[in-house]
Amino acid sequence: MDQTARPLRIPPEMGTYAEKHGIFDLMQTILSRLLVDKPQDPVEYLLDLLKRGNFEVPQIFVLGPPAAGKKTIAKMLCEQLGATYISPDNLLAQDSNVVKEALEFHNKKQDIPNVLWIKLVEERLSKMDCIKRGWLLEGFPKTREQAVLLQEKGISPEHVVFLEAPDAVLIERNLGKRVDPETGAVYHTTFDWPSNEEVQGRLVEPPGISEEETANKLLEYRRNNQALENTYRYVHKVFNADQPCIDVFSQVLTFVLSRHRSVAPFTPRILLFGSPGSGKSLQAELLSQKYNIVNICCGQLLKAVVADETSLGELIKPYLENGEQVPDTIVLKILTQRLSKLDCTTQGWVLHDFPRDLDQAEKLNDAGFIPNRVFFLDLPNELCIERLTLRAIDPVTGDRYHYLYKAAPSQQVQSRLQRNPRDSEEDLLRRLAIHHENIHDLQEFYRDAVHVNADQDPHSVFEVLESRLVNRPPKTVKRQPLTHF
Repeated sequence: MDQTARPLRIPPEMGTYAEKHGIFDLMQTILSRLLVDKPQDPVEYLLDLLKRGNFEVPQIFVLGPPAAGKKTIAKMLCEQLGATYISPDNLLAQDSNVVKEALEFHNKKQDIPNVLWIKLVEERLSKMDCIKRGWLLEGFPKTREQAVLLQEKGISPEHVVFLEAPDAVLIERNLGKRVDPETGAVYHTTFDWPSNEEVQGRLVEPPGISEEETANKLLEYRRNNQALENTYRYVHKVFNADQPCIDVFSQVLTFVLSRHRSVAPFTPRILLFGSPGSGKSLQAELLSQKYNIVNICCGQLLKAVVADETSLGELIKPYLENGEQVPDTIVLKILTQRLSKLDCTTQGWVLHDFPRDLDQAEKLNDAGFIPNRVFFLDLPNELCIERLTLRAIDPVTGDRYHYLYKAAPSQQVQSRLQRNPRDSEEDLLRRLAIHHENIHDLQEFYRDAVHVNADQDPHSVFEVLESRLVNRPPKTVKRQPLTHF
């Protein structure tokens, strides 16, 4: 190996550019289409896909209990979106060896094995109408096992619609259901009776709609419903089906026209702001451990550079020893070197203790290190003082204690506790004043930031951070003009 080779660094602009121009979404879409469609000639397939420019086709599941209106909403969506309608019934109406194998079980009144169902779905989605126009699968999967098998085949919907209504409403709906045997159209004795007398005369009651049968089907659905929602927790939404059909359709259409793919592929670039004592260090450590991202505290980074005894370390050593602020140009040079390393650019990072003012934030932004998640941990001054001025450390064991929240276990331990000089009330008030001098400008600069109440149990704070990190990351920061200072 060439020991003189320079360490690999990925320009920070790469991730920002990819997010801004939807490169991550594009790559995820292409990979998903390849896994689902499995073309014989992948290169030719991709070229054709990119030329057509319509690779963002609908991929939707519509699920729900009996009589929730799945078929009606699904047909309306397909008509609006131009997507191919698929259901368990029309899967069995195809002509293939897999269908014949499945029908052998069906004709014997036996459950079709899940593996066969997945083959039926996979075979249908490989047809050209599904590839070009997209698809909507109604009433399937019915269990978590089926959902997992679909995922293993690369079949992952963009949107999952769950229709929901009280059991009493669903039973009433099912009891009034009637079917036209010639057209397959579904009507209802109360809500949707046909005006044509000829159609009225040939309507029949479909099998399996008695109160007892419907109740059993509802029980089976409820048994699997929560597991299905958990499986599709990032792409699903539950809709109240106990309202006019046109209202349900309008709400569902708005949902399926939305895009929410951006959560998964983004590399986390997180900034944590907060006053001294707000818990930035602890939250950064928790985020780093759970998501395997790089935890960077600017103050600790500077100390590490000094410990390495490099020329840069020797340059900043006097500043740290005298308690003076290291010049921004030097700090930014050290920080950008660290953020440009491979682990940061591929795994992501969480940064705290920098930037501390507007000028530093602008310089970080100009250097190409633009966060895509920004959090402010809000805590009143009196609680900051209470948290920090009453904490101490045992120099023998290294254990940390607090005179209010975690008292020393014995008088012997109590007598040897030591407090950090930086935790004196005088020093803390000075740091709080500096923090509040700059916080408004930083909030104006990072306008898409999320504010979190830090006056909670640390794990409660972490749950809030995690929910916004996973489910709805803030938009990429853009410089906004300040209206006042």
